[in-house]
Amino acid sequence: MDRNRKWEPGFGAVLLILMSHVTSALEVPLDLPQPPTITLQSPKDYIFDPRENIVIHCEAKGKPQPSFLWTRNGTHFDMEKDSKVLMKPGSGTLVIDISGEKAEAYEGTYQCAAHNEHGTALSNNIVIRQSRSPLWSKERNEAIVVQMGVSLVLQCRPPAGLPPPVIFWMDNNFQKLPLDKRVSQALNGDLYFSNVLPEDTRSDYICYARFPHTQTIQQKQPISVNVLNMETMNETLAAFYNVTDFYSDSPEGERRPGFMLPLGPSSTKMVLRGETLELECIAEGLPTPDISWQKEGGELPSSRMSYHNFKKTLKISDVNEADGGNYRCTATNKLGSADHIIKVTVKAAPFWISAPRNLILAPNETGILTCRVNGEPKPNVHWFVNGVPMDNAPEDRSRKVEDDTVILSSVQTGSSAVYQCNASNEFGYLMANAFVSVLAEPPRVLTPSNQVYKVITNNPALLHCASFGSPIPTITWFKDSQISIKNGDPYVIHENGTLEINVAQPLNSGKYTCIATNNLGIKENHVSLEVKEPTRILKQPEYKVVQRGMSAVFECKVKHDPSLIPTVIWLKDKGELPDDERFEVDTDSLTIKDIRDDDEGTYTCIMNTTLDQDSASAMLTVVEKPDPPTDLELTDQTERSVQLTWTPGDEHNSLTQNFLVQYEDLLHQPGVWINLTEVAGTSTTAQLQLSPYVYYSFRVLARNEVGYSGPSEPSSQYRTNPAAPDENPSDVQGVGTEPNNLVISWTPLTGFQSNGPGLEYKVLWKQKDVDEEWSSKSVANLSRFVVSGTPTYVPYEFKVQAFNDYGSGPDAEVVVGYSGEDVPLSAPDSVQVMVQNSTLAEVHWEPVSSPSVQGKLQGYKVYYRRLRGLHETQEQADQQEQVLTFSGNRSEGRLPGLQPYSVYNLFVKVLNNKGEGPSSLNTTFETPEGVPGPPSFLNVVNFGLDSLTLEWGPPMNNNGRLAGYTLIYQAVNNTGELGPGKVMTLQANKTTVTLDSLDSSMLYKLYLSARTIKGSGPNVSEEASTVMETTVPNRQVDIATQGWFIGLMCAIALLILVLLIVCFIKRNKGGKYPVKEKEDAHQDPEIQPMKEDDGTFGEYSDTEDHKPLKGSRTPSNGTVRRDESDDSLVDYGEGGDGQFNEDGSFIGQYSGKKEKDTHEGNESSEAPSPVNAMNSFV
Repeated sequence: MDRNRKWEPGFGAVLLILMSHVTSALEVPLDLPQPPTITLQSPKDYIFDPRENIVIHCEAKGKPQPSFLWTRNGTHFDMEKDSKVLMKPGSGTLVIDISGEKAEAYEGTYQCAAHNEHGTALSNNIVIRQSRSPLWSKERNEAIVVQMGVSLVLQCRPPAGLPPPVIFWMDNNFQKLPLDKRVSQALNGDLYFSNVLPEDTRSDYICYARFPHTQTIQQKQPISVNVLNMETMNETLAAFYNVTDFYSDSPEGERRPGFMLPLGPSSTKMVLRGETLELECIAEGLPTPDISWQKEGGELPSSRMSYHNFKKTLKISDVNEADGGNYRCTATNKLGSADHIIKVTVKAAPFWISAPRNLILAPNETGILTCRVNGEPKPNVHWFVNGVPMDNAPEDRSRKVEDDTVILSSVQTGSSAVYQCNASNEFGYLMANAFVSVLAEPPRVLTPSNQVYKVITNNPALLHCASFGSPIPTITWFKDSQISIKNGDPYVIHENGTLEINVAQPLNSGKYTCIATNNLGIKENHVSLEVKEPTRILKQPEYKVVQRGMSAVFECKVKHDPSLIPTVIWLKDKGELPDDERFEVDTDSLTIKDIRDDDEGTYTCIMNTTLDQDSASAMLTVVEKPDPPTDLELTDQTERSVQLTWTPGDEHNSLTQNFLVQYEDLLHQPGVWINLTEVAGTSTTAQLQLSPYVYYSFRVLARNEVGYSGPSEPSSQYRTNPAAPDENPSDVQGVGTEPNNLVISWTPLTGFQSNGPGLEYKVLWKQKDVDEEWSSKSVANLSRFVVSGTPTYVPYEFKVQAFNDYGSGPDAEVVVGYSGEDVPLSAPDSVQVMVQNSTLAEVHWEPVSSPSVQGKLQGYKVYYRRLRGLHETQEQADQQEQVLTFSGNRSEGRLPGLQPYSVYNLFVKVLNNKGEGPSSLNTTFETPEGVPGPPSFLNVVNFGLDSLTLEWGPPMNNNGRLAGYTLIYQAVNNTGELGPGKVMTLQANKTTVTLDSLDSSMLYKLYLSARTIKGSGPNVSEEASTVMETTVPNRQVDIATQGWFIGLMCAIALLILVLLIVCFIKRNKGGKYPVKEKEDAHQDPEIQPMKEDDGTFGEYSDTEDHKPLKGSRTPSNGTVRRDESDDSLVDYGEGGDGQFNEDGSFIGQYSGKKEKDTHEGNESSEAPSPVNAMNSFV
């Protein structure tokens, strides 16, 4: 602030008071008087197309409606004198028809003034200029001859246009010339070659200038360039000497960098604040230099900078004062570097710090207008009132001007005006209107009433309370008509009255009231706030890799506020989905069927509500088997190898994992392709090892994650020359099929393995460990050879060697085999049996001699059979012979699973591959006694009240002399627990027994086993009860002995006694009626009194509704069925089988009809019948 400013006493206090009147974008309702306000104007610099009308905008509002005046070049512009100029009705906008006129006549500086009785507002000075696209001046471009490697500049120099033209270089075919690090276009349009090459020779370097406003393109005459090397330079120099320019400032060889633009070690650049700084460095040199940039003493602003033209141009946008300084560009190649310093100065046209704003003042109020600007150099500020310089305006004592501030004190009605602030320096100007309106107006709320604001949780909520009044109203907010809202977290009350909730929560929902107050009145307005749950995608679409032709499903499940209905939109690569029925959009998913390659991309699910949205994206990658490789080529061909090269096909988004090389043998197996080798997916060559005498043809298949591609086209045929075999037959074996032969067999070589024509096999053999020569035999087209007349089962050595017309294969490997076997000659001797126990015995024998086996010993077979039991006298003919085989050269074996107390017979045979030898001598042995088997059955044949009669059968296998039986029985109580077991020992000749003195109605568990001197065998078990039932009864509880039941019966007896007393009292009080009279009165046989022996009452209540006695068991239909006696003992048991103790007392469980009647009684709303209760005691 200017230190020489003179402040009046109290100015600081006035300033603080008046800050309350500084409002942003203050709007006065149009129904109130107000000075004009410019609402629309043309830009300061207006370049028009001479083919169109000139339209200069000027719109304003005010009350009364403003009128408009124009000046041109500082003087009044009288539109009525020019029929070509028209002002739009109700507006200040000028439309100038320049058809048929010289457009230049309307160029100039225009300014609009909007005026009403309260003041005058001004527009900016609008400079009107005509766009121009002049023609290129006529010139003759000489052909340029230049030595290869030197630098070159082709100048464009376009004509000056308005606005400046866009420059580009093309050839005669209207194709843009290719630009790169070596050849580039400068900002001024010239074409720079850091070094020229022979391919730069051409005759159609043409510079074009495009003028944007007129959309016209001007063309410079073509420039011809001829680049020569040193060999042709001297030959052609004379021909071009007089008619061409010749560039040869430096030799053809390599050289350090140097700068072509700008020239010299340094240069300067001025840029205005807010504009874009463009720095350019173009260097020459060979090799072509690289350009880099630095700022001395600082960092380049990475967020605002960018490189262009192959880093030869540095651009910095939105320049500020900190961007001034020295910028160093460095050109570098392998021979060195060069630097250039550009000194950047930042100037500034005037820019606003605080523009003046409209003031609404009540009479006798004080206000302030400020016009704070900055710039470089510092702008000059001038004040105007109603378009007149302040110095020339009528004197107003309430107004004081202090540089950039105007103070208005104690304003009065009628002192409204429009003030203009103009700030300017050499680079431009700023001009702003601000009106001062003096009004006395009670408050009014401009925001519509009862407006409902809806926001999403955790978002800001803005509740507006736009108001107007003079003096400016004070805004107060209330929530739910009670809670006063103060300015502070979480609430912010803005200057314009808007209530902001920084982070809205559901508890902020409700009704809000804003009250506008000034000294002339009060006005309130009601609004509501609803805070909604946010829309969130819970299940996002996921990345998909799908094979072509398959389907893909992207899920998109959303959670949202119940009052907001979301709509789903799916995008593909930020655009709409293709109009294709293969795309099916559901409420929470997108399905793509029959996927194609062009379906690949990024799919985005957008869930929109009226208040918010959420989105999620996922990529779809379409994969397929790779395309077959192509362009198969055979190189580096030798006798036994060749290199195969191919070009991979399209991988279809799935990396190739490997290549499979196959071959076809056109000589031996035409039409059959065989796998040869695999190579990695990153390789495109394979070194193939070949075999002789094969007509090869190769093909290649590629494999990715999806599968194998189709095969490539076959390669050209490659034939290898014949040679001797590289290998002999495999799987050579020798086995005798008869006692006097040896069969030698092998797997023959394939035609591919034969290596040449005339393939045969040489078979050689001799007896092992015998001093004799090899016998041999050559065979063809065979895979076996039989050597006859051999001894039985002796070892032979033999081998098979392949040979063809070109020689023999490698030495064959010797294989050992045996001649044919014969059945053994001898039987085992000294067979002995050692009995281990009643079921197991061991057999021992003397092995036979090896020569007698006459083959490969496989083992020994033991044949044994049970002849009879020891207690039996005759042999059992139906016993089956059993066989056990013991492999190898054994001399003993074990016989398990024998039957005790039995006689067995056995013999032993030796075994080879040919068969079994003769039997050994029969040996007989006996097994001792064992425990018997279980009794064959156990039945309960008689059920008594305290006894059970059992019957059983002897064991199927006694396994010895039966000594007797053991019986164990146990009682089972109500909880299923077993009582103590009682044991009975029975004689062997007994098969029945009766158990006495048992508990009545008790379940028993019975176990019976047989016994020999070796002990008891397994038992059989049974369950039975003293109650005669064919099935195991339920475990019952005698409720008559239960305490709760006795208590219940006592309670019922007491209740009956009380009822009797009550009935007796009522009868004496109300009178009794004879039974006969009651019968005659009702005439209903079904409600006749029961007989005394039925145990029912014979008296009736004298109540009028004739209800049955309380507690009677009258059914809901009002009848008593006499056929269902309540005291029948049968009803207590299960069916008609009641159970009694010996004294005749009932021991059965209460069940059946008793339970049914009790159930029915519970369903009734009446008490149980006392008659039945009495009967229950019988």
